[in-house]
Amino acid sequence: MRVLAAMSGGVDSAVAAALAVEAGHDVVGVHMALSRNRDQFRTGSRGCCSIEDAGDARRAADVLGIPYYVWDLSERFEETVVADFLSEYEAGRTPNPCVRCNEHIKFEALLDKATALGFDAVATGHYAQIVTREVALPDGVRRTVRELHRSPNAAKDQSYVLAVAGPERLARAMFPLGGFASKDEVRAEAARRGLSVSAKPDSYDICFVADGDTRGFLQSRLGSRPGAVVDTDGDVVGEHDGAYSFTVGQRKGLGLGRPAADGKARYVVDVQPATNTVVVGPAELLSVDRIAGEKALWFDGVLEPAPLVEPTPSVDPVETTDVVPDADGWFDAEVQVRAHGAPVPARVRSIDHSGAAYGDGVPEGERSASSAAGVEPSAPAMEIELTGAPLRGVAPGQSVVVYRGTRVLGQATVSRAWRAPAPAAPAADRAR
Repeated sequence: MRVLAAMSGGVDSAVAAALAVEAGHDVVGVHMALSRNRDQFRTGSRGCCSIEDAGDARRAADVLGIPYYVWDLSERFEETVVADFLSEYEAGRTPNPCVRCNEHIKFEALLDKATALGFDAVATGHYAQIVTREVALPDGVRRTVRELHRSPNAAKDQSYVLAVAGPERLARAMFPLGGFASKDEVRAEAARRGLSVSAKPDSYDICFVADGDTRGFLQSRLGSRPGAVVDTDGDVVGEHDGAYSFTVGQRKGLGLGRPAADGKARYVVDVQPATNTVVVGPAELLSVDRIAGEKALWFDGVLEPAPLVEPTPSVDPVETTDVVPDADGWFDAEVQVRAHGAPVPARVRSIDHSGAAYGDGVPEGERSASSAAGVEPSAPAMEIELTGAPLRGVAPGQSVVVYRGTRVLGQATVSRAWRAPAPAAPAADRAR
């Protein structure tokens, strides 16, 4: 196969490219230049896709003996990932730029360009597994299903941020690091192959906010917009320079002028961009057990299950089961709302945006940025009921990924999260 290896300049992508070469593929390395500032340098482990990273990627390609190119995707990155980041915060939501980068850059712009140039697949250094199995349809026809699964390296698992790519694009993706159980194994592999990036520190935080000051970045782009911080009674308890720089669940940096009456810590419980207001309250207001997701996508074999047939010989067995919804479309699963958050048990079903999750008793005019504004009523959506402990601080704009064990079933963007009202007491109890 002709394989395009996305080489960020880090150890993961270098080893992924090396493994693709070792597997006998015709590999070409490409580094994506995403920053408009060509003189940008890394600051320790902060930032990525810098001029230094491009040099590291080139040296790795030389060691592997493969062609190497730099593709300038900075304009596309600015128009999609950075623009989405700014508009989501401005709308009072909390975006995940890594999810959007996978959606718009790595598995859209890069993959589409690779396909146009005749490549069969794109290989990346993500920690996740693609499992191929055959299923038998009710009419007896057999077809191949590609499933996205967690990496055995739980600390580095990236299935959460990859889920947004969906089944069609993942059909043209390769994750050679899928079987590695630790980062130390990957570094040892790099050292064994003579790759100088074997000891290079991982990048973290938001790549285009290399200094880690997200609030400063937002203010430099969106400007100062002074407003009030209020408690749940509407009393002003502080001021801010822009509601866009706050997110649900935030505790630090609130700048409150006076403590709560009970002396307990207060958290951001709502961001209201229409009035440029930040609402703070006690921790218990952050707990939710209902989530509505917009722009949902589902992987093969989830909503139309079929009997499991033996896995193809080329793939190591991974525990997997078909999903069988009940008569109302509900099925049991686990959901995860943060990149390295713990999955929690839930009931999930596919709906559209005119479904029950968007008719939850909240008047349309009173919804904050958590509404599904601008989304077609017939667009696929997701309804989630947590069946275990409630989640805390779920913010509109976050990605919610549905799992069954290690297998990714679907993904959506959180549009609303709330706590279901307690059931009414029986009339006899109310009379006492």
